[in-house]
Amino acid sequence: MTITVLLTNDDGPPDPHESPYILGLYQQLTRDLGWNVKVVIPSAQKSWIGKAYQIKQKTRGWYYYPRHDGQSEISEHPRQLKDGELAEWIILDGTPATCANIALHNLYPGLIDLVISGPNLGRNTSAAFALSSGTIGAALSSSLSKMRSIAVSYGTMTEPVSIDHHHPAHALCCHIVHYLWNNWGKDGGGLRDGEIDLYSVNIPMIQGLLSEEGLDVYWTHLLKNSYGRLFKDIAHAEAADTVTTVIAAGPDATDKGILDKPQNLLFKFSPDLSPILAPDPSNIPVGSDAWALQNGYACITPLCASFAQPPAVDRTGGQILRMKL
Repeated sequence: MTITVLLTNDDGPPDPHESPYILGLYQQLTRDLGWNVKVVIPSAQKSWIGKAYQIKQKTRGWYYYPRHDGQSEISEHPRQLKDGELAEWIILDGTPATCANIALHNLYPGLIDLVISGPNLGRNTSAAFALSSGTIGAALSSSLSKMRSIAVSYGTMTEPVSIDHHHPAHALCCHIVHYLWNNWGKDGGGLRDGEIDLYSVNIPMIQGLLSEEGLDVYWTHLLKNSYGRLFKDIAHAEAADTVTTVIAAGPDATDKGILDKPQNLLFKFSPDLSPILAPDPSNIPVGSDAWALQNGYACITPLCASFAQPPAVDRTGGQILRMKL
């Protein structure tokens, strides 16, 4: 039986800077595993968008024809492959979760056995990244359609990433994906016949990929962590010349002047992620996904497609809670 895979991502079409991995993994999945791979991806970069859907905008799509040399052509209508073209992909001007759902239910209904989202450019370890990730968002979307789903991320540990690391990363990814397909695992309450809903796979792009032994692969749990400010106020400097100084008046003054703040509200996504990317090793629990990448291991993290309830709190017994206001 030939497995039919839906391959999607959040980095968009092949690009050496923003989406360097999807073309190589596609080739590896089709050549080494012999799987039938359908590709439906966003038409542009959609990182940090989670499991968002487009509900008011119309989602438009095009046919995308990648070549072996990395070049491509786009067409509004399907056509025969030209010399050098690998396959016919589809790009949509939607989010990763939108791409996954349209692929499963509109483009290839009943044909997909497994969804692979990625490989993401960068890690998706820990809750701070996982809950924001469009890569995991697409896999989560697919798991809610009762599909086996795997999110794959290649962690950038040092820059630039050597192109020599690409092929061994793809080979390890295929090995892990093939293993998970044949040994999916149960969790007792999964959406699909009690199976694990989805997996998050992280592979660090490090020199160890080139060694004869390769990388060790660990089963891990998701590290719970947090982040702070993600956006930078970029209006303040631009509007500095138009700011009026606050009048020094007491709380009962009738004329308080204009507040010492920009007249325009303008912010740009500009997070400081260094505490998450390079945390104090003593604060990383052994066995977590962040611990694995910090120590140069690949990791597999089983995930549940639901909001988690604290294990020490059980209030699902149907008890009535009466509160007086």
